[in-house]
Amino acid sequence: MTPYRTADIAPVSATRSLALLVILFALVVADTAAQDKRGTQAGPPEGAGVLPIREHYQDLKPHSGAALPAWLTEQEESRWEMPAKNYASTRYSTLDQINTETVKNLRLAWSFSTGQTNGHEAAPVVVDGIMYVITPYPNIVYALDLAKGGALKWKYNPLPQAAAQGVACCDVVNRGLVYADGKILFNTLDTHAVALDAETGRELWKTKLGDINLGETITMAPLVVKDKMLVGNSGGEMGVRGWLKAVDINSGKVAWTAYSTGPDKEVLIGPNFKPFYAKDQGADLGASSWPPDMWRIGGGAVWGWISYDPDLNLIYYGTGNPGPWNPDQRPGDNKWTLTIFARNPDNGQAAWAYQIEAHDLYDYDGVNELILLDLPVNGQMRKTLIRPERNGHIYVMDRATGEVLSAETYTHVNVTQGIDLQTGEPRKVAEKKTGFGKAVYNICPAAPGAKDWQPSAYSAQTGLLYIPHNNLCMDMRGVEANYIAGTPFVGAEVKMHPGPGGHRGEFSAWDPVTAKKLWSIKELFPVWSGTVATAGDVVFYGTMDRWFRAVHARTGEILWQFQVGSGIIGQPVTYLGPDGKQYVAILAGVGGWSGAIVPGELDARDGTAALGFVNAMKDLPKHTNKGGALYVFALP
Repeated sequence: MTPYRTADIAPVSATRSLALLVILFALVVADTAAQDKRGTQAGPPEGAGVLPIREHYQDLKPHSGAALPAWLTEQEESRWEMPAKNYASTRYSTLDQINTETVKNLRLAWSFSTGQTNGHEAAPVVVDGIMYVITPYPNIVYALDLAKGGALKWKYNPLPQAAAQGVACCDVVNRGLVYADGKILFNTLDTHAVALDAETGRELWKTKLGDINLGETITMAPLVVKDKMLVGNSGGEMGVRGWLKAVDINSGKVAWTAYSTGPDKEVLIGPNFKPFYAKDQGADLGASSWPPDMWRIGGGAVWGWISYDPDLNLIYYGTGNPGPWNPDQRPGDNKWTLTIFARNPDNGQAAWAYQIEAHDLYDYDGVNELILLDLPVNGQMRKTLIRPERNGHIYVMDRATGEVLSAETYTHVNVTQGIDLQTGEPRKVAEKKTGFGKAVYNICPAAPGAKDWQPSAYSAQTGLLYIPHNNLCMDMRGVEANYIAGTPFVGAEVKMHPGPGGHRGEFSAWDPVTAKKLWSIKELFPVWSGTVATAGDVVFYGTMDRWFRAVHARTGEILWQFQVGSGIIGQPVTYLGPDGKQYVAILAGVGGWSGAIVPGELDARDGTAALGFVNAMKDLPKHTNKGGALYVFALP
């Protein structure tokens, strides 16, 4: 259930919202006319909603030089075994049957209703002619036979505890499952890790990892490295202590646990720990940078994405926001929340850590995807990880050392004046500091950040990153938060609203070498779906007002689109079917934090509902309804 909050910081935002809606309407009308004049073929049918607004930046030629890591072997395109496609998290396919010329002929091949009405954020997985799909709570897994048009092969219901729904912060979502060694591995909302026989659906083992009575849930997709399934907890708004666990995929036993906060021995920081920046060096910072014992309920949940470099034998992941949101209740740097960790997957020992921002003020979870590429930097190829961060900066880091090589902004930001590469710290804007009883207006980005969990993709064909993201700001006031295990521990009243321009989302192409945006499509709502890039120079993503779109990877032209039954917040995949044809699949089903107003049937008059997101999404129910379904597309 999504916690409700009541607040009284509305007068300014109400006036502003009306003004922004007027501006948005004017922009939409102007852009519609402009597209008509250009004879653009793309765009929703008349009366279907608001047209996207395209905007080009710089020139259209990417200044590449980026390369996939040498260890990233060529993959069989009939398989999509994990949501990110591969350990480098590129979400890139070499398939090109569906390309800029043929995509206009794309047709619905088959569909499948999940029977669930909460937000569907997962990616389908495809192995050996079978597609595996997981739903939000109650986390039912379906195996669908691709040779038989998606016929049901088997179904598994883990029967999670219903009470888990009451401690899930932001809808009861699940971000996907993985295939490894003949097994389907996934997590349930009530904190169980589960392994199934991929052929039969038989349960092989089921291990409880957390405690919903402490506010812990699990919503992330696991990653399997060697013989270990890596899983983290959710609950940063419930006063949990974040952790990442490694579970043996053969026995279900926990091999190691690395906490995000606390003394070094529990964070798995040992003699080989070598952070790049001085601010991250010292003993037991995970405890000493907090008021006494607050690290025990300080957040740092691990609910996002993990990448892996087999050459360096390091996994990379981020930790979530500190709790509570009210920063005055937790003086100090609050390590290791909002931090990127590099760890040895064999024993969990940390190699380096980089706290993106000390003493977070705005709920900027640091759990976004980490794309592993090799980039030329000052004439030298560097092993990098790239992270479009919530704070509006795209970090390019040396993945061997944790050094920040660049951190340019990719959206409107007014809470920092850039990142100091010498210290690794953001230059914070003092007047945007929040605290007890202090109302601060127009904080950009808002709490979901410039980009939340929705993963980007990288095309080896264009050398560009494709980033689904938000354009949201917020008003915020700190209040007292009292800790009661398993209940909301937030301490802030929030109301979000559209950012500059009045639109709430964008889909952008970014050159990671020159650190510049090449083109952008402005969307009415946050682009809360994932994306996939292909060698056909086509990139796919979904919108919350029910459009599944294919765009030209080099120009941003919308080449094709299909209106599905519910808003899209899932992750598209593409694969070679048993008949030798390329398919594209996506789960629709609006919800998640951004779309909670629809499946939760929240009162639009309470702008603080869903931790303030409802204020920015009051009109979403006019554009979509709830209901999950899988859509699979192919050429005739």
